[in-house]
Amino acid sequence: MKKIFLGLLCVAGLTVSTSCTDFLEETPRTELTLEQYFRTAEHAQSAVNKLYRDGITYMYHPHSVFYGKFIMYGPFMSGLYDDQDYKGQEAWIAWMQTLNHNAYNITGQMDNIMERTYRNTIARANTAIKYIPNVSGLSEDEKNTLIGEAKFFRAFSYFHLVKIFGDMPLILEPYEDLEGIYAERTPSEEIYAQIIKDCQDAIASLPDKKFTDGYRITKPVAQTVLASAYLQMSGYPLQKTENYKNAADVARAIINSGIHSLIKHEDGDQRSAYNIMRTDDDSPEYIFSREYQSSSSANNGALAQMSMPNSMISDLPKGINRSIFVNVYKPSDLVLNAFDPTDLRVQEKQYWYRNLSYVNSKDEEVNVTFNQTAVWRYYNEKALYETTEGDKDIAILRYAEVLLIAAEAIAKSENAVTEEAIRYLADVRERAFVYPGSTSGITRSDIEAQLRGLSVDRFVQEVWAERLRELVFEYRVWDDIQRTRMYPQASATNPGTVEWVPVIGATNPFGAKYEEKHLLFPLSDNEIQRNPSLTQNPGF
Repeated sequence: MKKIFLGLLCVAGLTVSTSCTDFLEETPRTELTLEQYFRTAEHAQSAVNKLYRDGITYMYHPHSVFYGKFIMYGPFMSGLYDDQDYKGQEAWIAWMQTLNHNAYNITGQMDNIMERTYRNTIARANTAIKYIPNVSGLSEDEKNTLIGEAKFFRAFSYFHLVKIFGDMPLILEPYEDLEGIYAERTPSEEIYAQIIKDCQDAIASLPDKKFTDGYRITKPVAQTVLASAYLQMSGYPLQKTENYKNAADVARAIINSGIHSLIKHEDGDQRSAYNIMRTDDDSPEYIFSREYQSSSSANNGALAQMSMPNSMISDLPKGINRSIFVNVYKPSDLVLNAFDPTDLRVQEKQYWYRNLSYVNSKDEEVNVTFNQTAVWRYYNEKALYETTEGDKDIAILRYAEVLLIAAEAIAKSENAVTEEAIRYLADVRERAFVYPGSTSGITRSDIEAQLRGLSVDRFVQEVWAERLRELVFEYRVWDDIQRTRMYPQASATNPGTVEWVPVIGATNPFGAKYEEKHLLFPLSDNEIQRNPSLTQNPGF
């Protein structure tokens, strides 16, 4: 009999209560088959709902005020971002940045990824996909929608796994006995094929609307992951360049649907598009977010603590309700130099900030200039001064990324800098230079003219540079380094200009030189010991 082990025991000293007697007369829950558990609509809905909170989206949750989010592991590996204040305590971050990490000293961090993908997402999704078709009380459309959501989460999990580790076990059935428990690694190409199939199945069954209309997975969410997967496959290590066209086609479908659009500036200060991203949750720019409520356990209060450097604790603002602050995601000078000085994103209190004016506990007016760049995007007045808990949703996929996927994929698939590709890149870049009160002197026409004069290769590099600037808080930088095998270079003598060098042999801001082995993380040594069928990534 296939069983789901729910671990229900009934013990009452030396006597058995009536309720326990009644229970023992029925099938114990430890003997429930999955067919018996998945009987009602509530069972099916609960199984899928769980995927939204504890699974792959938890990678984007501020897990610890001291080291941030699991999704930051890639940016730390790139050497382009730093845990400024607590790296002495969180030594594994320094090991990644200096490339002194191995399968043993970061095994706990790799376990975090495996838990959130395999156990909390893939295993649950596999169970839902298998058993929801037999649930009563749901229409066929309702079943298909729930299965589509589960397939999306499975695809999104495998997409993360294949980028982080390369070949990994591809498990598509629930574990209901010990058969096949020691799974071998599956070639990356087969994993991508499953990601594509799951995304396509999800697209066919999900509603064609904004995620923020009901905070459920929609067709554009699955389309965006599919386009991103096609783009990633086109680069290293697979180099399946025919997928540039597939990426372009899917990105075009999202754009042409008209469902999503970029946030527009209301002013050039606290209601700039970038500050609206800091404070608002319901814009059509958000394709997929992790949702929060300050009134429940589903909050992100730790994120606000990552918005200030630790030095602030010596003289905190009056009324602030936190006592620990850690600048977890400090950009390197290389990142900051990638922005033109007139680019709004790099200006004070847009993406980052260095100055803060406030009244301290002694009722004194204080103006502080930090000795480092802190993250303004994480600054949350409500969480810091009112509730202690954050209710700002965390964007995982944005429309700006779709435009950049389209620009790169069109140029590569058509081997031309087309007007369409120029338009999509210019849409993203224009917002950074043309805004109320702008003194950049740059117009949309200037941007398009500059792009029009580029070769295909140089145009694509401009897209990479724009991804480096625009997708800071989607944490895509390491994904891009992996697929392009190129590493950015930018200097204070020529800010705003980004050059690209081969990542193999490149030196990061921490003085570490990349070897090919560093492009994948090592598998956790714990997992290697648990599963004798697993082999370690080369070099580890």
